[in-house]
Amino acid sequence: MSARPEGLAAYVAVTAAYWAFMLTDGALRMLVLLHFHTLGFSPVQLAYLFVLYEIAGMVTNLSAGWIAARFGLTSTLYAGLAIQVAALLALARLDPGWAVGLSVAYVMVVQGASGVAKDLAKMSSKSAVKLLAPTEGGGLFRWVAVLTGSKNAVKGLGFLLGAALLATVGFVWAVLGMAAVLAAILVAVLLFMPPGLPKGKKGVPFAEVFSDSANVNWLSAARVALFGARDVWFVVGLPVYFYAVLSDGTEAGDRAAFFTVGSFMAVWIILYGGVQAWAPRLLSAATRPEAELIAAARRWAGALAVVPALLAALALAAGGPAPWLTAALIAGLLVFGAIFAVNSSLHSYLILAFTQEARVTMDVGFYYMANAGGRLLGTVLSGATYQAGGLPLMLGTAAVLVGLSALAAARLRPVGVAAGAG
Repeated sequence: MSARPEGLAAYVAVTAAYWAFMLTDGALRMLVLLHFHTLGFSPVQLAYLFVLYEIAGMVTNLSAGWIAARFGLTSTLYAGLAIQVAALLALARLDPGWAVGLSVAYVMVVQGASGVAKDLAKMSSKSAVKLLAPTEGGGLFRWVAVLTGSKNAVKGLGFLLGAALLATVGFVWAVLGMAAVLAAILVAVLLFMPPGLPKGKKGVPFAEVFSDSANVNWLSAARVALFGARDVWFVVGLPVYFYAVLSDGTEAGDRAAFFTVGSFMAVWIILYGGVQAWAPRLLSAATRPEAELIAAARRWAGALAVVPALLAALALAAGGPAPWLTAALIAGLLVFGAIFAVNSSLHSYLILAFTQEARVTMDVGFYYMANAGGRLLGTVLSGATYQAGGLPLMLGTAAVLVGLSALAAARLRPVGVAAGAG
């Protein structure tokens, strides 16, 4: 196997930095959601808090691939970590005495900066895999799966960490502590980043960020719908529902609800990450041709659509909160997470398989712009559908979006066929 041993140390360093970043990203998401829900924000207002985060992610991913191609992958990784530290410090300055409108606007701007930071770090890490991974024996799929799966497991721990910090040390000390830890990680990678990542080159035109590959474009469309289907219930609706059925309105009840909601979100993300890391073995990726993995992407998307459709039917039949419905949601959404992870892992592999090394940062940036677009769509729909129609509308919307993802995946072709078709 061509192991590219000169790049292994850089891969480990990039992965470690990405882990640290995603731990704070998950914790921050849970801190903001639960803190402002307890202050009386409506589901739609909670969704607004994350809108600029996703818009910033779209813009960042579109430009970050060009920035990395021009200035090098390490520059975008360092910038992502530094901006996240600044965003955490700014969030600690939030004054509870501010008017609701001012608080929403301030948090939106800070979350927007965090969105820029997250997608700079993500694009850097995912692009590095294409350049550093072994070139034979399914090495690319394995390295992608390890990075993505471990990242999501760490982010899941971040959800639990955020809820725990909010219930123990409070909002301000939580974000200050995370800023201090992330700043230390930034200093460490600045001082000790090993060689192995490209330095960038002059003369790369910005127009090259737009792909002329049909596969990249259709896969990006599938990604929009897939992540919209997840975030339509994940961002606002389900946490608010769980909080409503778990808290009795007392301080002790709130603490218990924080821990329970945070624990479920953490378990979901950790399960998701674990299945992602296992996906290459599940799919026998090392021995299967690209055409079979493309067909698998279509089949797994079709299977995923069934889960939210069934849950929407159960929620409609229940007519409101009920213990059996809550149990069904927990079980069903864990199943959703496992199937979703296989879909996501296939997408993460295919984008790197479809692109060429010369434009990997730009294709990956474009693809993750679509990823952020899906999260933006899901975020907006999460607050709106839950407020307008409760669980049935929210989960039914998720089922429709997964169906659209399957239709987009059906347009993918093996690289030779796609190239021949223009």
